[in-house]
Amino acid sequence: MERNMKAAVIYEAGRPDVLRIEECPIPKPQQGWVLIRVKAFGLNRSELFTRQGHSPGVKFPRILGIEATGIVEEAPGGEFQRGDVVATAMGGMGRSFDGGYAEFTCVPAGQIQKLQTKLPWDVLGGCGEMLQTAYGSLFNALQLKQGEKLLVRGGTTSVGLAAAAIAKNHAVTVVSTTRNPKREELLKKSGASIVVIDDGSIAQEVRKQTGGEGVDKVLELVGTTTLLDSLQCVAAHGIVCMTGMVGDSWALKDFSPMDAIPTSVCLTSYDGGPRAFMNTPLQEMVHQIEEGTLPVSIGKTFRLDEIVEAHTTMEENRAGGKIVVLP
Repeated sequence: MERNMKAAVIYEAGRPDVLRIEECPIPKPQQGWVLIRVKAFGLNRSELFTRQGHSPGVKFPRILGIEATGIVEEAPGGEFQRGDVVATAMGGMGRSFDGGYAEFTCVPAGQIQKLQTKLPWDVLGGCGEMLQTAYGSLFNALQLKQGEKLLVRGGTTSVGLAAAAIAKNHAVTVVSTTRNPKREELLKKSGASIVVIDDGSIAQEVRKQTGGEGVDKVLELVGTTTLLDSLQCVAAHGIVCMTGMVGDSWALKDFSPMDAIPTSVCLTSYDGGPRAFMNTPLQEMVHQIEEGTLPVSIGKTFRLDEIVEAHTTMEENRAGGKIVVLP
């Protein structure tokens, strides 16, 4: 007898209300795949872009969701045991095959991390993609080192808050930005030593706050709307990494590299895939969260049948941290 599950299905691009809660068959895992009972999943802006129609490679109908945490229900290949607590992300989830916006999801065994943890699902559910993106941006793309100064442009995003906390634990001085002065306490609680109010042009203030030369590294999470200014915040031989696009702008018009990129400053990007997720020391960071040495900010939680409201909250940047959905 076929078993069904609840899932948020999208048939066409549009506003948040194009996400529909439906009864769907529970997927059957083939050899090398694992069926996970989803206990929580975080929302990500790439899912927002897909919902809006900016991911031409994604065919509808589709169950979105590039990450999920939960319990192993079935693993035909024996890679995991039934009941294992796991996290998964990337690798085509919610794009080339159905993702985590459901009570069950089926994913390749090679993109799943088993975790030993007592964290509640609302916290654990926000960790996978958020920590992978923050960690990979800092240590893969930016090659962050102890004693350096880091600017997190878009500091109140979930990745920005996580990156500040991770960087502080590695003896890095963190400068975080926000457009809202009321968020200063949140940023400092998450690891920022210096908070800069972002009016779109902060290079002069950043240099003033960091001794005149600027920062060593910049994690750009706002996107192309602030990227050119972020390049002016960096000291010689520094690196700017563009990871996020909360500014909802995908490209630079009339980009002139010789004018935009200061001499000896490097510009790179980060877009982690399944290998990056598997190389993320997720177990170590989950333990740090349990010990209270790595603060994470879960902004709001929703039920699966509140997915439209959850997407609206993400689109309007009202969460103040990671949005987590509990099926």
